[in-house]
Amino acid sequence: MRLIWKSFRALYFSSLMMLIGSGLLSTYLALRLAADHVDGLWVGALMAAYYFGLVLGGKIGHRLIARVGHIRAYSACAGIVGAAVLGHGLIDWLPAWLVLRTVVGLGMMCQYMVIESWLNEQAETKQRGMVFSGYMIASYLGLVLGQLILVMHPALGSELLMLVALCFALCLVPVTLTRRIHPAPLHPAPMEPRFFMKRVPQSLSTVLGAGLIVGSFYGLAPLYATQQGLSTEQVGLFMGSCIFAGLVVQWPLGWLSDRYDRALLIRSFAICLAVAALPLAIMPQVPLEVLFIAGFLCSLVQFCLYPLAVAFSNDHVEGDRRVSLTAMLLVTYGIGASIGPLLAGVLMKFFGSQMLYAFFSFFALVLVWRIRPKAVTNLHQVDDAPLQHVAMPESMSSSPLVAALDPRVDEQVVQDQMQSAVSPELDPETEPGPETDLDDADPPPDHPGPESFTRARP
Repeated sequence: MRLIWKSFRALYFSSLMMLIGSGLLSTYLALRLAADHVDGLWVGALMAAYYFGLVLGGKIGHRLIARVGHIRAYSACAGIVGAAVLGHGLIDWLPAWLVLRTVVGLGMMCQYMVIESWLNEQAETKQRGMVFSGYMIASYLGLVLGQLILVMHPALGSELLMLVALCFALCLVPVTLTRRIHPAPLHPAPMEPRFFMKRVPQSLSTVLGAGLIVGSFYGLAPLYATQQGLSTEQVGLFMGSCIFAGLVVQWPLGWLSDRYDRALLIRSFAICLAVAALPLAIMPQVPLEVLFIAGFLCSLVQFCLYPLAVAFSNDHVEGDRRVSLTAMLLVTYGIGASIGPLLAGVLMKFFGSQMLYAFFSFFALVLVWRIRPKAVTNLHQVDDAPLQHVAMPESMSSSPLVAALDPRVDEQVVQDQMQSAVSPELDPETEPGPETDLDDADPPPDHPGPESFTRARP
């Protein structure tokens, strides 16, 4: 594990800085609008715009990377995201903020795609599980640290936007200084929505519900906490503890997922979420201790739904379709996360802040009704099911290329479906360099020869 951290620390650091900036920006915007007494509908709309940008970036990112290469695409997107972040401090017109949030989401998705494809390019087959775990830890840790910045700097001035822009500037450094050659060009995985809606309808329902709930949480939980009377420091602690719950629960969840029926687990966790959210849904004013405990418990459960749905769907889809499945799941999640903040924002505007957790409880009950374990026990189950559960990074911090890092997915299938054959002649636009680690590269030779885009295999 220590060797893996050393080999991939540059990309992990880039991911960490990106997520610190992203997590801080989401909470800052919600608190800033709450301080200006803006309707919760606008807060939800900003989060919906961000997820819309993520979904849009999943399509545009492939073309951009194929056109200019990984390093240039990453650098351009980081610069655009940094400029969009600072734009929030220069413009007070809310419709312009919607455009800026969409740009941030689009640019960050392209950055995720570069990092994930690069991790996959460097990881040996036997290392992919550990590399994947390190990426997940960096993602969750970044989101938590982004919230804790509010504890140390509670003033909602332009300084926080500068800190976010600083994070996106720093995430550029490890990637732009590497001497390593680009990973192979990538193609988008085919979606096949009709096939998956027939084959794994309950998994897609769970992913959609998880998107509705988690997207609303990130966008509106800071507003909810503010309306409960929490200070900026307390809001940062509340959000940080809730996101930390998502990291803590992943390993116990994997133990359960490998030993019990996954459809039954999804239904059980949905019931737990409906019950855990009930006190916050029915009490207009919640004591501070109850708020933190109930919020932590809700987060423990709500962050279980997406990884369980991913594992459950992989049990019913053949290996050569699992790359396409990941793309379908992430798009479905993005659609839910775009709609959820808007719906919850309307409810909070007209019926009070407690409607956020009433929203969670309602859709958890919908999942209880929708998931029927006995109906899918043996339906379309593939020969190698059930597959080993793999802890997944939270879906606002990954792209469709995360399938390439999932050790349950055959690496050759990823190569066949998502990488194109290229000429050994280097394009003038590419950046040649020797095959070395990101952090421990020796200076390149004066006249480097042609290199292959694909990673050399033993």
